[in-house]
Amino acid sequence: MIAYLGTGLLGGNFVQALLRNGKQVQVWNRTASKAKALEQYGAVAFDNVADAVRNADTIHLTLKDDASVDEVLEAALPGMKPGAIMVDHTTTSADGARARTESWKARGFSYQHAPVFMGPVNALQSTGFMLISGDQDLVAKLEPELSKMTGKLINFGAEVGKAAGMKLVGNCFLVGFSAGLADTLTLATSLDIPAADVAALFESWNPATMLSARMNRMTSGVYDNPSWELSMARKDTGLFIDAAEKAGKKLAVMPAIAKEMDSWIEKGHGNDDWTVIGKNSLK
Repeated sequence: MIAYLGTGLLGGNFVQALLRNGKQVQVWNRTASKAKALEQYGAVAFDNVADAVRNADTIHLTLKDDASVDEVLEAALPGMKPGAIMVDHTTTSADGARARTESWKARGFSYQHAPVFMGPVNALQSTGFMLISGDQDLVAKLEPELSKMTGKLINFGAEVGKAAGMKLVGNCFLVGFSAGLADTLTLATSLDIPAADVAALFESWNPATMLSARMNRMTSGVYDNPSWELSMARKDTGLFIDAAEKAGKKLAVMPAIAKEMDSWIEKGHGNDDWTVIGKNSLK
């Protein structure tokens, strides 16, 4: 028996996929109607979270944050089967994942953090990526079933909480990427360039192909022999900001990047490769 706590868009689709694979699933959600909606697919919904986990060998969670995970698990405790395994797909802090792993082990249960890079469609189709780390015996026990829930299960080894950290690292990139893209589109509209033309540019010139080389350059610690001098990158960044300001628009992240560039130029790195601005991130 499986229990699933937190049946919003992601959790609800995970439940549907589990049911299609022949699993018996008991569900609970803070907004009860979201759990009840899954009964049409074969789930059994409960208003009380302790009832939802009763007789479940594995308890999956997709909640909001550390506080909600702690609150819901504590409320579920009276109904938990001795030795039950909790598999938490919530994006949480690494410290929280480590603390829960230790505290629930002391109470006779197994807590396994397994965050995901998956949207609702991925959860329904069992595609995307799931991250895991920690007790490798427990990981090996869970791997056959978790692998069925995702396109790729990535094991980061025995370090408890590392999967949580890797999820935050990935999300940091996604947030920065999206904010940079927002500035790119703001600049385009400031220059009367339609978004469709920007999309066409990126279809022909795909910046994603540069990611690996840029990562290697930034982490190498060697910034001489530049492909793009920091002073020139700063000049261009000023052009971005000026063009947006003239159109009465404001860029969100470029001014902060310009400030960081200025600090490195003041330190004498103007002729170095512009990736030198990431030097301190290696410490």
